[in-house]
Amino acid sequence: MNIDFQGIPRVQLGYLPTPLERASNLTRALGGPQVWFKRDDLIGLGLGGNKVRKLEFLLADALTKGADTVVTTGAAQSNHARITAAAARKLGLRVVLVLRGAPDTPRQGNLLLDDLTGANVRLVRWATPAERDELLIQVAEEVEAEGGRPYIIPLGGSNGLGALGYVVAAQELQAQARQQRLNVTCVITSSSSGGTQGGLALGAKLFGAPFAIWGISADLRSEPLQQMVIGVIAEAARLLGCPTLEAKELTVFDDYVGPGYGIVTRETGAAIRLVAETEGIFLDPVYTGKAMAGLIDLVKKGTLGPGQTVIFLHTGGTPALFAYQKELSESKW
Repeated sequence: MNIDFQGIPRVQLGYLPTPLERASNLTRALGGPQVWFKRDDLIGLGLGGNKVRKLEFLLADALTKGADTVVTTGAAQSNHARITAAAARKLGLRVVLVLRGAPDTPRQGNLLLDDLTGANVRLVRWATPAERDELLIQVAEEVEAEGGRPYIIPLGGSNGLGALGYVVAAQELQAQARQQRLNVTCVITSSSSGGTQGGLALGAKLFGAPFAIWGISADLRSEPLQQMVIGVIAEAARLLGCPTLEAKELTVFDDYVGPGYGIVTRETGAAIRLVAETEGIFLDPVYTGKAMAGLIDLVKKGTLGPGQTVIFLHTGGTPALFAYQKELSESKW
């Protein structure tokens, strides 16, 4: 299908295309499918990660609308907040980060980098997503009252506009796989706020990619996560004027969430160490570590086996490692 992005503003923030790298040592260690890494952790801006692709569309929209201040949210160790702060500063915008955490949270990992950008960091508590979104509105109203022009970016940059970054990425990945003559079974990605998996799934369908998109949940159960992803896809499809997807077309695994978001499981720690030891690639404890734990388990179960090819999307998040020293200490695994 011919998709026209010409009418949708976009700014260049990342180094694209990101590398597609064969993980030969990890493949041998797993004794299963051939594993390749799509290195969106090497996208460049703000120490990299998947949010850069989303922000190319979101911040272009902010600039088009005359905004001078970006307001967004996340956890204290939010990768999205760190990259949004870096991107906003690059484009000459102020940024307010409304992060979930105690005011005395140590300034390390992503939170340290937020501070270094000069972002206005507000560590607060909220009980529900609705309460979080209300806080964003209140901050935006404060910015307006002070004469500023705010632009709110939702959690993870995951709305229809942000998801377009991964619609484009699906086409990029398809071209790279074709160049490498890969017969790809599936692309595995961490899935949480819905924009990355949603954009990839929509793009794979639109461009006729011969591979499935499998999401490994970082927090939600499969059914609510599917509904969230479908909602993002529907928004993106409206922007592109194309058909959307149905929930039955999505594959989501929620077996690897563990006790909850941001809580490192034994399997996550082991997966992070295995990839570091075999490939010299560092995964993060919140997203990619859990996604890799899922990939490893799917190989053990025989869901993925020899003769198949899997692309693992490295969505970044490495700075968060430095806030998880205790959880990831060698003696623990």
